Amino acid sequence: MAKEAFSQSGASASLDEIAKEAGVGPGTLYRHFPTREDLLAAVYRTEVEKLAAAERKFAETLPPVEALRAWMLLFVDYIAAKQIIAPVLNALAGDPKKVFEASHGQIWEAIRALVKRAIKSGDIRKDLDPIDLLRALIGVANVATSRDWQQSARRLVDILIIGSRPI
Repeated sequence: MAKEAFSQSGASASLDEIAKEAGVGPGTLYRHFPTREDLLAAVYRTEVEKLAAAERKFAETLPPVEALRAWMLLFVDYIAAKQIIAPVLNALAGDPKKVFEASHGQIWEAIRALVKRAIKSGDIRKDLDPIDLLRALIGVANVATSRDWQQSARRLVDILIIGSRPI
């Protein structure tokens, strides 16, 4: 509920409304998340955990290149959540780097494993660096000036997959 509220209303979404939508009282929400920043950090960590879990699920249930594509599409959603959350976490008096650094390893391992699997299957060229795929998607998000950047990023996923095929 918090991710949806933050996505629709930004980082200043009403915490009381989030509690109401989640079916809990404001006291319950504040007991678990004493500050807005705590809730935003929890949403961010949840998104990273979803990416890590999705890598394993997709690898078990989809052909290699489709698993990579599905994960990259999910990564676009993660970027959208991070764009809302990052400015608030960066403004904290504490050290937001801890939140972001912990996620970096999980994301890197997920994309690396999916690309390695797709290379092994012959679906993806051997010289592909997994970080290049992430940089391309992040680049679209960082230069986005319109609200439909996510649709553009989703199209880019397909372009990147096609461009990553062996020549």
